[in-house]
Amino acid sequence: MIRLPLSVLSPAGSRGRLSILIFHRVLAEADPLFPELPTAGDFERCMRWVKAWFNLLPLSTAVDRLFSGTIPARALAITFDDGYADNEEIAAPILRRLGMSATFFVSTGFLGGGCMWNDRIIEAVRRCELDHLDLRAHGLGSLALRAADARRQAIEAILNGIKHHDPARRAAITDAVVAAAGGMPSPALMMQADQVRSLRKLGMEIGAHTITHPILTRLEAPEARREMANSKRDLESLLGEPVALFAYPNGVPTQDYDATHAALARECGFAAAVSTAWGAASVRSDRFQLPRFTPWDRTRLRYGLRLAANMARTERVAA
Repeated sequence: MIRLPLSVLSPAGSRGRLSILIFHRVLAEADPLFPELPTAGDFERCMRWVKAWFNLLPLSTAVDRLFSGTIPARALAITFDDGYADNEEIAAPILRRLGMSATFFVSTGFLGGGCMWNDRIIEAVRRCELDHLDLRAHGLGSLALRAADARRQAIEAILNGIKHHDPARRAAITDAVVAAAGGMPSPALMMQADQVRSLRKLGMEIGAHTITHPILTRLEAPEARREMANSKRDLESLLGEPVALFAYPNGVPTQDYDATHAALARECGFAAAVSTAWGAASVRSDRFQLPRFTPWDRTRLRYGLRLAANMARTERVAA
């Protein structure tokens, strides 16, 4: 039932479409603050659906075949962003067991068991013992924490309030939030270097995702170039092979990166780059602004129909 509309929307050859799925984490058990994050069981169930409907390809192969007009019908690639340890510990074994591969975009500055700024805030608020978190000095108000829903709303308010600050100001406010919430040490959520090597040995692809995961539009061009080029260099040194793929942090066209950064990706030697704009790529797409998408539905039918609808969506790029 799903394969037929997908075949019509995504035929083989020069009229083909490439669907690229994006994930961040796969958890061992459900998170009460973020129930939409997939558990291992959720992820495996969805990957079994995807395997039944699509022709899966490594992203680098899929991109080459898309632009050469030789892509198969119902083509799809899987990607993960950021470099969470659970990617190697939970997601990769599931993919391996199902005979599937993925591309993992790693922010190299957090390797070694680091914790990204957003996760520092999430975990600080999660473990805070106060009923209210007073962040008025930072323009974030006084936030209620009594119930799980309130903590979720507080986290979202803080993240949205500082996400697009310049990196130095964002880091300073993050430190202040952690201190106000009790100052507990942040957990080590990101991969070790050996886990990146392990993913590669399992047949997975590794891509660059900058060093510190900044919003590129908040940086001067030389600093943006350093973030992009040095993350590529670090991963190539770690793996002993070229790293050809890049993912823009946050990834919303114009807002988080612009055409300047797409040009920088080419200049840095990447072969392709991906955004977080919805849609499916075609031969007319910008090779350095490929769209990605993930259905959030819980049933097989809705999940498949959402993927089909995404193929008809007009791509958004940074001009």
